[in-house]
Amino acid sequence: MANVLVVHGPNLDLLGTREPEIYGRVTLQEINQRLQEEAKQLGLEVRFFQSNHEGEIVEAIHEARGWADAIVINPAAFTHYSISIRDALEAVQVPVVEVHLSNIHAREPFRSRSVIAGIARGQISGFGVGSYLLGLRAASIVVSEPRA
Repeated sequence: MANVLVVHGPNLDLLGTREPEIYGRVTLQEINQRLQEEAKQLGLEVRFFQSNHEGEIVEAIHEARGWADAIVINPAAFTHYSISIRDALEAVQVPVVEVHLSNIHAREPFRSRSVIAGIARGQISGFGVGSYLLGLRAASIVVSEPRA
């Protein structure tokens, strides 16, 4: 069974009430529950981590080294400038799938730049909770690929 770490960045703990016209009314707990159900169907073991603090996210990524086969991350605002999260993701040497609830490319110009995208296997955005579910499916595909 493959192991996947799902990382939720800053302000995602406010989902359900924070700008529902952009992010919807689904809570983070509901997203995690849906991901847990999807993980069971895909034969994955999934762990969740959320923080509003960049350093804590870096530490969680470091702790995933050695047990995680893939990381699905919604870096939220850190998407646009956190080189430390990018470097941590690159350092653990596991496939990364970047996800976003909203379409970051259809919003304010500063949101379309992702410092994570260049080291991720792929980016999925704009499908609400579906972005996370598709991201987990993508992680499942990546971990099942033969290693070179």
